[in-house]
Amino acid sequence: MNNTLEEARLVLKKYEQEHLLNNYNNLDKRNQELLLSQVFNIDFKLLNNLYSNTKKEKKDIDKIEPIDFIDKYKLNEKYEYYNNIGKKLIEQGKLAVVTMAGGQGTRLGFNGPKGTYDIGLDSHKSLFELLSDTLKENEKNYNVKIPWFIMTSKENNKETIDFFEKNKYFGREKDKNIFFFIQGEIPMVDTEGKVIIGEDGLIKMAADGHGGIYESLVKSGMTKKMRELNVEWVFIGGVDNCLVKMVDPILMGVAVDKEVTVACKSVVKANPHENVGVFCKRNGKPSVIEYSEITNEMAEAVDENGELLYGESHILCNLFNIDAIERMGKTPLPYHKAFKKAKYIDKEGNLVNPTSPNAYKFEAFLFDAFSEVDDMAILRVKREEEFAPVKNSDEVGIDCPMTAKSLYKAYYKID
Repeated sequence: MNNTLEEARLVLKKYEQEHLLNNYNNLDKRNQELLLSQVFNIDFKLLNNLYSNTKKEKKDIDKIEPIDFIDKYKLNEKYEYYNNIGKKLIEQGKLAVVTMAGGQGTRLGFNGPKGTYDIGLDSHKSLFELLSDTLKENEKNYNVKIPWFIMTSKENNKETIDFFEKNKYFGREKDKNIFFFIQGEIPMVDTEGKVIIGEDGLIKMAADGHGGIYESLVKSGMTKKMRELNVEWVFIGGVDNCLVKMVDPILMGVAVDKEVTVACKSVVKANPHENVGVFCKRNGKPSVIEYSEITNEMAEAVDENGELLYGESHILCNLFNIDAIERMGKTPLPYHKAFKKAKYIDKEGNLVNPTSPNAYKFEAFLFDAFSEVDDMAILRVKREEEFAPVKNSDEVGIDCPMTAKSLYKAYYKID
């Protein structure tokens, strides 16, 4: 142990992070071992680069252009053509679905994994169960068992699996047609670039964003498992959209017909200035531009038919060929910084609960991988049929349990 401790000191000295061992002797043996394990598994060189980038202003000017899309409800005779392509692949067992469920229900005032949240239906079904119901219905329609992969976080993994065990996995078999894997993490740093120690005396880690999905799928062996199941296409969506259509033959048909390895769904922006990321081409490659990046002029620009040029909202409903996921999982995505409030242990061993943002967390965005492909398909769908997110508390009044429940009941014609 002493040798390992000394090796840790040398690593930390090299990166000027020696403070991480200040409280080492006050930890129990288990946490001492965990702390050392953290030290040896952190890429401090990457972390230093990420911190350095927080001080830099972006100077490159990207060329942003509109991107083509297909309207699902204006396909006419093509509708059946695409449907037949997708239907055949689904019936052959070529589709798997992935649900990103690493978040907690904190913003909803809920203590637990967001997927276990009850949006207020009379049935009191959780988000997980609502997604399971949709999946079961599709499995019945296509006479096939569709493997379900659920990405948790270190924070909620045990609680999520316990929840599924308690509910008998909603009729599925663990490690046969339902699988769990854990999202990656990256340390938080303060404004001086020093890694933060959390309340438990260990390095304070934060989830690496939904862009970590590709690497997590590969490193956890999930893509290998998918190949063993003869899966070729993978739908990736979030747990908080209770109307998400994880099984869509039209989306699959469009992807196959257009010979692309990525196909995504969009909904039209509610208004030109809705705070959503929108699909575009960035320097000639498919991309998503965040609302904070788009100018008022771009947001309000319309085509000859009066439709917004940048009006296709990214709703985290994406279909990938498994080859694309594996390729993307081998190439680290760029990280984006977020300035957050984070409790920490100071150098005197005191717990500090800041009243304003004090630390950087770094996260990758799923759509940053879109630039890895030359082209992709975008299918416009109806918001009221496929997008009912639960992100905010009811007090906010938008994308909240109240609006999601209303949309869900309207779509399924529940009184």
